[in-house]
Amino acid sequence: MSSKHLTRAGVALTLLGGVAGGTAYGARELLQRQAAQARRAIGKPLGEQAPSADKHYKRKYGEPVDLLVLGDSIAAGLGAERPKHTLGSRLARGIAKHAGRSVRLRTAAVVGSESSMLAGQLASLPDSYRPDVAVIIVGGNDVTHRVPVAESVRHLGAAIDDLRARGAEVVVGTCPDLGALRPVPQPLRALGSRASRQLAAAQRAEALERGARVVSLAHVVGPFFISNPDEMFSLDRFHPSAHGYKRTAKAMLPSVLAALGLVEVVPFGHHVPGVGGSG
Repeated sequence: MSSKHLTRAGVALTLLGGVAGGTAYGARELLQRQAAQARRAIGKPLGEQAPSADKHYKRKYGEPVDLLVLGDSIAAGLGAERPKHTLGSRLARGIAKHAGRSVRLRTAAVVGSESSMLAGQLASLPDSYRPDVAVIIVGGNDVTHRVPVAESVRHLGAAIDDLRARGAEVVVGTCPDLGALRPVPQPLRALGSRASRQLAAAQRAEALERGARVVSLAHVVGPFFISNPDEMFSLDRFHPSAHGYKRTAKAMLPSVLAALGLVEVVPFGHHVPGVGGSG
């Protein structure tokens, strides 16, 4: 999620949009006040540029795995203080450790992206680029900008199709639960939680139908952000900290390794095409 989008208008517009048209004026006014309160509490302390972690990891191992990361600010690593703390870097090192192969990381994710922007991220890649595995995390900005769920998943499905046509295995991390965002007061936070969970469920169904593996982030890592926010969130209280990215990468790695054929069994919250449930 982009801090820029969240702090300017996204939270207010989205969660107000989740209230039915017949909602009383007093309720709308309450949500507007709460959104303004959240914006003041958040600010933009992280800027809008994530650390660049792209490089060839463990080059001495030889026979590289090409890892591509697409999506929004979580995929890009906003909130990490150092490149090695980003999601992409942690996944690259995890793959290298388990596969005994070097990993070439390419991050096309862009802070602030919605699902509709995945096509542009893919278009930025060389025509000849063929990743072995691609990781996608997107959806938070779709929620904060009231993008219809059907539209969001349509763009996600198109990106998965593009990647699979390139010969890549795909792992989708579904939209995180926005209910973990403590700076957003109730009932605003509850509405965000509901909307993000609805999108995550739709993303899961779409990705599995398109042949991608799925990691339900709200299930596998969300509880850590809810129970230990001081450690898991960065200073803006919206994006993961170094520890938050470590936990997220650890949670996603089993499906990434399974996509590469390195493990067969995946834990709860990981979903396999053609199976539908957890591994």
